[in-house]
Amino acid sequence: MDAIKTWWLGLCNDVAVWWSGICDDFYLCFVKEDRYKLILDGIGVTIKVSLFAILIGIFIGFLIGLCSLSKNKFLNFIGKVYTDVIRGTPSVTQLMIIYFVVFANVHWEKWIIASIAFGINSGAYVSEIIRAGILSIDKGQTEAGRSLGLGAVQTMLHIVVPQAVKNIFPALCNEFIVLIKETAIVGYIGIMDIQKAADFIKSATFEPFLPLLASAIIYFVLIKILTVSLGFVEKALRKSDVR
Repeated sequence: MDAIKTWWLGLCNDVAVWWSGICDDFYLCFVKEDRYKLILDGIGVTIKVSLFAILIGIFIGFLIGLCSLSKNKFLNFIGKVYTDVIRGTPSVTQLMIIYFVVFANVHWEKWIIASIAFGINSGAYVSEIIRAGILSIDKGQTEAGRSLGLGAVQTMLHIVVPQAVKNIFPALCNEFIVLIKETAIVGYIGIMDIQKAADFIKSATFEPFLPLLASAIIYFVLIKILTVSLGFVEKALRKSDVR
């Protein structure tokens, strides 16, 4: 019994020491000098960059997707070259080229330039999603629209695209989720997002565990909330499907 009691007391003491160390590290990393505000500001920057980037990406992706489907050889060539170049080069390289070269003499806020860079990158992937979604619609739908007297553009916008949206929505949601995680590289151009804030705290306190853990948890929570929210939207879109 004495041996068990000694072991239990030693275990409790070790746990108490460990927990005390965690509390001290938490205070040092997040409470002291209001370092938690860096994380909060980083969350706002990540959401802002991701949201604007996906909007730009959808716009560019729609145009490039139509170019890839076009029978015009020049437009088709532009679509293929765009997707090949963007998908064939690292996103961090694209970000640095756009920031340090293309927009070097443009005095815009960094997050705007980052949104444009990620939007251009996302546009290549969205274009393939849209192209596949449009091709998934039966050709009879297009023929029906043309037989009703609609032009090619009208048929595409009023008949084909609305049906394709349901097919491409899950893939677009996945692209948005991937985009949120990809924005973790904006620190390369000096933007204080979630990951950059964690790196700053890590460097200032020499405590890597809690800042990096906090970063991972925040990204997980953001993506989980987004996944659940978009799941409800997808269900709403599917309600009109014929069973």
